[in-house]
Amino acid sequence: MEIKAVKFREKGFYSQPFAFGGEEGMEKFDKNIRYRGSLQNYVIDTGSDVILVDTGLPAGTPEETPDETTPAFTGHDIANYMDALAALGYKPEQVTKILLTHRHSDHSGELRSFPNAKIYVNQEEIGAAELQGLNNIVPVSFADGAYFNFPESQTIAPGIHFIKAKGHTRGNSIVVVENDGLFYLIHGDVTYVDEALYENKLSVVFEDLAAARETLDRVREFIGNHPTVYLSTHTPQGYENLEAKRVMDLDNPVETVFDEVDFTKKEGTGKYVCSICGYVYDPTDHDGVAFEDLPDDWKCPRCRQSKEKFNKA
Repeated sequence: MEIKAVKFREKGFYSQPFAFGGEEGMEKFDKNIRYRGSLQNYVIDTGSDVILVDTGLPAGTPEETPDETTPAFTGHDIANYMDALAALGYKPEQVTKILLTHRHSDHSGELRSFPNAKIYVNQEEIGAAELQGLNNIVPVSFADGAYFNFPESQTIAPGIHFIKAKGHTRGNSIVVVENDGLFYLIHGDVTYVDEALYENKLSVVFEDLAAARETLDRVREFIGNHPTVYLSTHTPQGYENLEAKRVMDLDNPVETVFDEVDFTKKEGTGKYVCSICGYVYDPTDHDGVAFEDLPDDWKCPRCRQSKEKFNKA
């Protein structure tokens, strides 16, 4: 069995208030501290199955243009998701299963490119707009009972477990892969950066705060009891952990590495992109209304996040 990272954005960042402020409030943290960000999803190649965990942003999603006030920036394009997958040697028709951690389009963006794969989704997530019109969805009811300290799970293939882990969204799930004595925990957005895992902090993005806290507690308990490689979507620490087969030690955090952030001004397109779910606000689709002219209480129509979570494209 082999796990590979599908890397499609790099050199992003997540501010400390964004990554840590879910319970205590963003104002409690230093907005000038920015942790490294990226975007990658994962492939599990068992030899008989090619299984994707999430499917990137939709092709054509514009890059964002951050400034000094931006709380979250997904990064600059390396390639679109499908080209990044092809660079690893995989064609769409080879993919047999897709495990979706949650509905946000930086995780579900290319589901339609795999019509022959079975798409496993928490049954509580299947009403999401991002999943409509797909006829290859397999609703997961987590009928296999507990997986260690996680109460609800479903085995997808030998050594591959789909686990209910609500909070970030109400249908959020994680994937644990057992291989060569290690547990690879692919978690979607339980945290955005590994520093939040070590510091036991929730991000400001959740649909159910109490459930998000319970999930993070269970993840940390699992890591404390099993040799676990923690595979994130939004930080290069995810693929760095994978490449090093780094077992997480919650009492001995890996040293934080900061990249210099480039705030070079670029000409805007008039479009804005939600840094949480990837929704693109294009004024031409909204009777010409500029994003800046939307009311202050306007929210993303997909993930219901506030205007401040949008970046210029």
